[in-house]
Amino acid sequence: MNSELTRALDLALEKSGSIQLNHGIEKEALRITRDGYLSREPHPSELGAALTHPSITTDFSESQLEFVTRVHSSVEDCLQELDDIHRFVYGVIERERLWPASMPCMLRSESSIPIALYGSSNSGRIKTIYRQGLANRYGRYMQSISGLHYNFSISDELWESLANVRGVADSQEFRNSEYLSLIRNFQRIAWLPIYLFGASPAVCGSFVATTSNHGLQELDGESFYLPHATSLRQGSLGYQSAAQSSHYISYNSLCEYSTHMVDALTRPFHTYEKIGLKSEDGEYKQLSTSLLQIEAECYGSIRPKPKAHSGPRPLEQLNSGGIEYLEVRCLDLNPFLRTGIDSETAHFLDALLLFAWLKPGYEDSRSSWKEIQENQSTTVGNGRDPNAVLTFQGSPRKLRDWAMELLNELEQVCDTMDSGCAAGDYRSALETQRQKVLDPLKTPSAQILARMAQERKSYYRLIDTLANQHQHEYLNNPLDPVRIQEFERMAEESVVRQREIEESETQTFEEHLNSYMHLSMNS
Repeated sequence: MNSELTRALDLALEKSGSIQLNHGIEKEALRITRDGYLSREPHPSELGAALTHPSITTDFSESQLEFVTRVHSSVEDCLQELDDIHRFVYGVIERERLWPASMPCMLRSESSIPIALYGSSNSGRIKTIYRQGLANRYGRYMQSISGLHYNFSISDELWESLANVRGVADSQEFRNSEYLSLIRNFQRIAWLPIYLFGASPAVCGSFVATTSNHGLQELDGESFYLPHATSLRQGSLGYQSAAQSSHYISYNSLCEYSTHMVDALTRPFHTYEKIGLKSEDGEYKQLSTSLLQIEAECYGSIRPKPKAHSGPRPLEQLNSGGIEYLEVRCLDLNPFLRTGIDSETAHFLDALLLFAWLKPGYEDSRSSWKEIQENQSTTVGNGRDPNAVLTFQGSPRKLRDWAMELLNELEQVCDTMDSGCAAGDYRSALETQRQKVLDPLKTPSAQILARMAQERKSYYRLIDTLANQHQHEYLNNPLDPVRIQEFERMAEESVVRQREIEESETQTFEEHLNSYMHLSMNS
């Protein structure tokens, strides 16, 4: 490992007695009816305005909630806020439930999946048109898949310690370089969290009812699966775009990243040109005919994020203000957990991200980009096969052997992190993951298939049972009245804020759209 970074950890530990990291979580979940289908009801007014609420919004669909925590230095505090959001929401949607898995519930048709609406403001209309574009490009079924994003950043104290060890200024340029090195290293081992936390080995038959070449096996008349799959969400049925897989994005520098992103954002893509920009009646079909409409459409295991604020496009914010945090995007919802994630998972992710930072940085190249994608594809469809083979720098490596090697190397990071607290959370999380590598039956993906067999339930029926259990637990343990009032106030304030935005606008939509889309070309 990088000795300078190891010394920086020790220095931060010596100064404050612990190593502080910052965490945030964004979790998506479908609202479903009592009969198990996707809700077609609008976003509940009691939850506030999806456009402006800081904690409760929507993702692709009007029926797809997204919960966003604040930034926390404590894993426990972050998970507690996520749990509080769930408790409040369950108190509002009493006639509905939350689907606790990544692959969706029963779906009637594409048209039964309502696209999210954000009001009449220019920014709200852009968000809806962007989702219309996603529907036209990938289909609404794929966009109904849910996931969990783990947001991670390094504390100022730790940055200062590293700069001190290096003998350099703690500048934004310095942080950008280090974050990009972390990204490059994490991408090469992103298959590991997909194996460890993948929880989508099967899908409801309705999800593939209109697809003949899905490549899955029929399981029980209602479900389709792959015997050794880990995360179908991360495969060709989910967030693996064939168009995007051919477009290389470099993370060697912020300049290279921006150059490749601008190309994807501005160069017309023939398949999307065929869709067209507008329909005959003048309604927008998508925001652009480029490979990417906006930056958020760039799917990947991890990506750099600027400090969140209104104004310029994210890419321009990155170029002007630098990288504020990283967004890990390769996590399925664990349907056995009420919030989809637990503290053990979060502690392991912290250790893995620190490990990716501690390792000497590999340089990106087109060959490594292809290798990363192939390793992910193997892990998604065949990761639990004891003989699964990946590739590292052109040489074959058994997935199990490589995983054990990485976990052994992680011991030093976990022990250092645990030295700042008595609980031993990091080493405990590491040992749990080690058992999953030694015995693939302990992975969430294998446990889902095992429960389906044990209870003689299809994928849909098992997840529906878990949805009922989670709803029962939350409704029988309601949120504290004081916290309920806080969430109600946030909802009211978000409605007021959306109204203010709509009433204060002076630009026409066309003027606003042209200005907004032009920004990416100048990034």
